[in-house]
Amino acid sequence: MPFGDSITDYGCWRALVWEMFQQSGHDVEFVGSRTSETACGGLVYDRDHEGHPGYAAAGIASQNQLVDWLRQNPADIITMHLGTNDILQRRGPTSAILEAFSTMVGQMRDSNPSMMIIVAQIIPLPQYAAAVDELNASIPAWAASVNSTRSPVYVVDQWTGLDPSTDLYDGVHLTESGELKVADRFYSALVQAIHSIGKE
Repeated sequence: MPFGDSITDYGCWRALVWEMFQQSGHDVEFVGSRTSETACGGLVYDRDHEGHPGYAAAGIASQNQLVDWLRQNPADIITMHLGTNDILQRRGPTSAILEAFSTMVGQMRDSNPSMMIIVAQIIPLPQYAAAVDELNASIPAWAASVNSTRSPVYVVDQWTGLDPSTDLYDGVHLTESGELKVADRFYSALVQAIHSIGKE
């Protein structure tokens, strides 16, 4: 389940990940309640996802929205890129975002006790650089605190090397070059998760 806000909904990084899976011979299925309408250069890809433009981690967690999304579309692995709208909407300190993350990890494990969880250190927001830096710096220790052998939490760095001047078109969303970077990093983390299934 590709899960997040508009950065998960918009663009073509999911299509690129799907293409990488096809080229490497991995048999995967994307799940989610939403279907992408983006053409992505004619790529034929699984368009299902759970990306919701404008949604913040705190809102999703407090309203238990992920519970229903996972009930409708159960998943073995989830990628999560969230926190951008919490920062843009000034919904609270980093600790509030991490609290929402923890709530959602619990909901993921209620849905599937063996859920593989891939959490992104989020892409840059040039106008809110300090807040992004603080969140991203806090994610690895948070992930270690909620990690488990049965349901591991992987951290994928979607910040380092992403250049806002070339990889974002509006200071928030990805250009083609940014999409490729995000896809490469999520793909590597997903392959690691896939290969760990059954080894716990």
